[in-house]
Amino acid sequence: MQISDRLKLVISFVAPCGAAADIGTDHAYVPIALVKAKTVKRAFALDINRGPLERARKHIEEENLSEWIETRQSDGLEGLCENEADSIIIAGMGGELIANILEKGEKVVKTAKELVLSPHSEVFLVRKYLVKNGYQIVREQMIFDMGKYYTVLKAVRKNQKNNRTDSYDEMDYLYGKRLIEEKDAVLKEYLIWKKRQQMQILQQLEGNTKEAAAQRREELQRDTKLIDEVFKKMV
Repeated sequence: MQISDRLKLVISFVAPCGAAADIGTDHAYVPIALVKAKTVKRAFALDINRGPLERARKHIEEENLSEWIETRQSDGLEGLCENEADSIIIAGMGGELIANILEKGEKVVKTAKELVLSPHSEVFLVRKYLVKNGYQIVREQMIFDMGKYYTVLKAVRKNQKNNRTDSYDEMDYLYGKRLIEEKDAVLKEYLIWKKRQQMQILQQLEGNTKEAAAQRREELQRDTKLIDEVFKKMV
């Protein structure tokens, strides 16, 4: 079973616990790895589609882990009950979809001890949802894997033991407060790459007098300025 570096990072974010639920499990690589490493005692592998779930069952059977990993066909968190999972994992979906899954499954999510999330796009929407709904983002890390940049984050609900209050601005939502504070090396690489892309687009837009082009230039100039501000914080 070959696991990508991105999924290895996701797995490393899961704290030892009784049970974990992997939402959108696909091949079930994450729950298999967690149970084999004895990070969790048991796991739930959930997916909305029958095809991926059959693949998951096959891989689980090949590893002789059917006793410890249960597969369920589920739209998001609908197939998971309250207090069944200490850790809820959602990786490989867009940020908007992840935020929607968390919102629809709010009752289940509130009973988990941690959320381990890895959106492949619109990470800022996940951060906004978490901050707005009383979660503390306690860890973030970026990774470059198979030609793409990914972010993995862990969030826990605020309580008496964990009541740190962070103020988030646009920069923090877009690029990650924890990543900026910890001067994440991959974030720096990503910002360099992103600014280079933006500068190339700005060059292509030079001389274009259309209103849409002017608006696009303004957006790009604003973004590059924000990236420069992030760099100043990370020096």
